[in-house]
Amino acid sequence: MTITTRPIEYKDGKTDCVGYLAWDETYADPKPCVLINHAWGGLDGFAQDKAIQMAALGYVGFCLDNYGNGALPETVEEKSALMGPLKDDRAALLKRLKAGYKAAAALDEVDEKAMAAMGFCFGGLCTLDMARAGLDLKAAISFHGLLDAPDLPKKKIKAKVLVAHGWDDPMATPDAVVTLGEELTAAKCDWQLHGYGQTTHAFMVPEANNKDMGLMYNADSARRATLAAQDLLGEVFGDHGIDAA
Repeated sequence: MTITTRPIEYKDGKTDCVGYLAWDETYADPKPCVLINHAWGGLDGFAQDKAIQMAALGYVGFCLDNYGNGALPETVEEKSALMGPLKDDRAALLKRLKAGYKAAAALDEVDEKAMAAMGFCFGGLCTLDMARAGLDLKAAISFHGLLDAPDLPKKKIKAKVLVAHGWDDPMATPDAVVTLGEELTAAKCDWQLHGYGQTTHAFMVPEANNKDMGLMYNADSARRATLAAQDLLGEVFGDHGIDAA
């Protein structure tokens, strides 16, 4: 196994974006691609590590730069200033997401007919919006994502949807979970929701340790959510992966 990474430049209108590609050079043929939608901290090391993990499973990992310009905000205020406008303007966010999707699909390493997406926190919302927009995804996986639906025309959801959710997440309460379940049921898509008890927001992030904000890592929930995601990817991609379940 020889995992290689490189930045990928693409554009959303006049905005320059810098994605992050990870793949195993051992296999020359195009492989299924898992798009990674970053959390509110931007396309950081955590997101890059997820792309590398996908490459280790035999897929291509591609991180989208949803803030543009490779922005990496550090403070809560900086993160909110970048995430807020996109969360408030879901049409603009969807345009940005589609730009990343198209950039990944055009890569030689990628089988554009076998693509999935996963995301964390804000990235979970991004992933769900991609599925809601009817993008040609085999799977859409949200980890501790924001769940509210955009006020945009409804499209047929093609992806199999997995939502991995901390039941005590203050940013997506049980009422929001029920509303999402009703939305996905009405859409008649293939969906599943895993709710983890004693688990808050950011439970996948080892560095998360802020009880006041409800941001806490939970190793057991992270492991269970990872296995659930790998199982779904193995299901939708069949024998494409090397080590996927």
